[in-house]
Amino acid sequence: MAVALAAAAFGAGPPVLILHGLFGAGANWTTVAHHLAARFRVVTLDLRNHGASPWAEPMDYAAMAEDVAAFMAARGIGRAALVGHSMGGKAAMVLALTEPHLVERLVVVDIAPVAHRPLHGVEVEAMQALDLRGVRRRAAADALLRLRIPDDAVRHFLLQNLVAGPDGMTWRLNLAAIAAAMTTLAGFPALPVGAAYRGPVLAVRGERSDYIADRDLPAFRRLFPTLDLVTIAGAGHWVHAERLEEFLAVVTPFLAGE
Repeated sequence: MAVALAAAAFGAGPPVLILHGLFGAGANWTTVAHHLAARFRVVTLDLRNHGASPWAEPMDYAAMAEDVAAFMAARGIGRAALVGHSMGGKAAMVLALTEPHLVERLVVVDIAPVAHRPLHGVEVEAMQALDLRGVRRRAAADALLRLRIPDDAVRHFLLQNLVAGPDGMTWRLNLAAIAAAMTTLAGFPALPVGAAYRGPVLAVRGERSDYIADRDLPAFRRLFPTLDLVTIAGAGHWVHAERLEEFLAVVTPFLAGE
């Protein structure tokens, strides 16, 4: 059953829906949304078990795609362009492949429609193991989490999900559901033979990332035969954050159909 996704909207014009990655939220895309809002009606979504959206199972791509379709129906959005990063990119691809009439065009950011090796078990375990009793500030949680996650950038990204509640700090992520679904999220669902989305598709990968490897391109193009691939020099997995201007220079004209 679909859940009602939390969302924030910016600007006016043709609709563009943005789907974030694992451990993220729509708010991570606010800067991109503000830039795109000069030409589009941009909606940043919190996917299930993330951000301010409801917690629900299953935590899989079919359910996430169904949530987005239900959001569009509830808001009277007949068709929209989709921008999806990592986990959100896989959800966007599944929606395009199963409900192509809803998707005007598709931007996939640094992820391929293939199974990837599960990479984030350490982060999930560290967050689940963090003893939040008595923790009143993120700085205190940061000091504790540093013992398991030494990378400052990763740790600070994760800690954006730590919020103050009546009994102290708490995770707004459904860590139990995410942990149970890690293998599913690393994969890509089986589709009927011949399934394909034939609308315009742009994949944007980071030069320093291996989430869209050259070996993945044949499978990518079988499902998305119009695929156009752009590699952003110097960028890693968070292409939009690490190389904002270059990212916008590629994505904005594509979304406008130019």
